[in-house]
Amino acid sequence: MRLYLLALNPTDSVTEGFLPAAARLGLDVTLLTDQPEAHRRTYPDIEVLRCDVRDFRAVITRISTHHTPDAVFTNSDHLQTQAALAADYFGLPAKSWQAALRAKDKAHMRRHLTATGADSVWSTELAAGDDPAELTRADVPYPCVVKPREGVASEDVVLVDGPEELVLRCKEIQARRPGVALVVEEYLAGELYTLETLGDGTTRHVLGGFHTELSAPPYFIEERLTFVPAHPEPVVAQINAQLDALGIGFGICHTEFVVHEGRARIIEVNYRAIGDQCDLLLAQLLGIPLFELVLRTHLGEPLPADLGTRDDGAARLDYPCAQRAGTLTAAPAATDLTVDGVTLAYRPLREVGETHELYHTNRDYLGVLRATGTDQGTVDRVVADFLAGRRWEITP
Repeated sequence: MRLYLLALNPTDSVTEGFLPAAARLGLDVTLLTDQPEAHRRTYPDIEVLRCDVRDFRAVITRISTHHTPDAVFTNSDHLQTQAALAADYFGLPAKSWQAALRAKDKAHMRRHLTATGADSVWSTELAAGDDPAELTRADVPYPCVVKPREGVASEDVVLVDGPEELVLRCKEIQARRPGVALVVEEYLAGELYTLETLGDGTTRHVLGGFHTELSAPPYFIEERLTFVPAHPEPVVAQINAQLDALGIGFGICHTEFVVHEGRARIIEVNYRAIGDQCDLLLAQLLGIPLFELVLRTHLGEPLPADLGTRDDGAARLDYPCAQRAGTLTAAPAATDLTVDGVTLAYRPLREVGETHELYHTNRDYLGVLRATGTDQGTVDRVVADFLAGRRWEITP
């Protein structure tokens, strides 16, 4: 059977997750990308073809002139709509392309949730090139959040306290990204969580989620995620209702939301597996072939009524972050160890000697520490001791 995998940059999810799963399922993989050389270096045993994967027409043409497809899949935020359209063209199981577009385009998401009555968040859109001063004539509720309409990884997401700052922040983002439309929306107070789901179009399984701790305002860098085996049922019901309204029910999905005084409200929907190595941890923690299950849904196989997930796991991920621009001159190496029953895996995300600006996004991550065990208190203690015993030095 032939799996077409659409990708931009090589990622941990593909390297350690989906490609090994495809091999275990006996699938022949053809990887379509606009960066073939990077993928050929990373995946020398996989067929890699050049393709303008951001254009669904180019994807359909490339597949049509190659092997007959049995599944078209991507775990990229940027390619969900293209993959859905291509799969639908070939009559293959797929996400709704409309739902994929709503999830990617944050303005569409807000409009659709309001139109269906699922939730209502004050929001407005600033088209690429429009004058941010126009926003001062709108009834903007402060504080508010400015973000790229189709952004990822907290890139250029910032909290704003007043009209002058709003104009300034919008102009700064426009200068960096002149072709990008922006969304301005009310700030949603509450604790930040995620809900991880997997569906086959009929059944939706909840895989648990995470409690997310953020950097200090005005930025929204995810610095720590602690596994939550089961959110309260009323919270899950509220988020599922909003996902239903968006048309999201096929494949794997990562939803970020806040809870305030019992009310759960979506921040954004990433219609793919959770990233930054959380998906790898999730598969390990739940004790299920998560990546294989995802691929099986795209091959048209129904999910089992019971996934057989473990419920005795405790885990967290920490992301040491750069606090200033400069050259990384000291940092710990990759480490795997077990302490007091807690399994630790640390992976550097920057090499010593690399020089970077300060981005105020996930691009400031210096490394990622995954920790799993059976008692959250022990996991937290072991992680704190590990981090306290290591140092990251940045020289301006």
